[in-house]
Amino acid sequence: MATTKNDYSESSIRVLKGLEPVKQRPGMYTRTDNPLHIIQEVLDNAADEALAGYGKRIKVVLHTDGSVSVDDDGRGIPHGLHPEEKAPVMELVYTRLHAGGKFDKTKGGAYSFAGGLHGVGVSVTNALSKRMEVTSSRDGHIARLAFSGGDVIEKLQTRPVAEGDKRQGTSVRAWPDPKYFESAALPMNELLHLLRSKAVLMPGVSVTLFNEKTKEQQSWQYKGGLKDYLEQSIAGEPVIELSLKAQAMRMRKTTALPKARARLGAWLSPKRAAPCAKAM
Repeated sequence: MATTKNDYSESSIRVLKGLEPVKQRPGMYTRTDNPLHIIQEVLDNAADEALAGYGKRIKVVLHTDGSVSVDDDGRGIPHGLHPEEKAPVMELVYTRLHAGGKFDKTKGGAYSFAGGLHGVGVSVTNALSKRMEVTSSRDGHIARLAFSGGDVIEKLQTRPVAEGDKRQGTSVRAWPDPKYFESAALPMNELLHLLRSKAVLMPGVSVTLFNEKTKEQQSWQYKGGLKDYLEQSIAGEPVIELSLKAQAMRMRKTTALPKARARLGAWLSPKRAAPCAKAM
């Protein structure tokens, strides 16, 4: 009788390292119907710089080649080596899960508040992108490196800031890999809603979307935050009408209660109850 070979052995156990778990099971880390969420991870980092008080401008560009770039004027990612890992900080942020400044909870840490704290963010964006380019400007220097599928393909290069260069901030350009998503197209309505909501929650910060293909540009800025958004969204005349209606409702409530009490008193009075007793 033939024997069945047992294929389940010690060598069957795989230990996934680095960003391999993300590429093997992307749905555990992000939405896979389209690439919007991995772009949002980059946008959240730019927004966190603005929320921390270090940035006033965020620009998103939809390029003709299908890539998306997010540019901010925040502090820029540090260029040096991590004191413990002995690797460039810019590389660690984009290639290691749970690596970033948002975990520093010591007094005077990098962020006192952050919109995203799950710690997988841009490393997931990197893992699920065919190519990703990162440029950081700070301390008089510009650092740049590039990735493909989460791996470094162009090592960190640093040079002094030249005339015309941005002196502070981070720029990330990603080419989402279509094989990880049901659709490679970004849902425009969702993207517009996301950018507008970011602007509302970051008073005074300018958020811009530019589409290279259509040459269309949209910008949002609400100096007063939610208050300004509501004032711009609701015309002045309807607000007055609503106010008058509210006053009328209050007047009705104040006059309706005494009237109701009077009617109830009339029904319970002996004169009103007498005919009922006679009828019995």
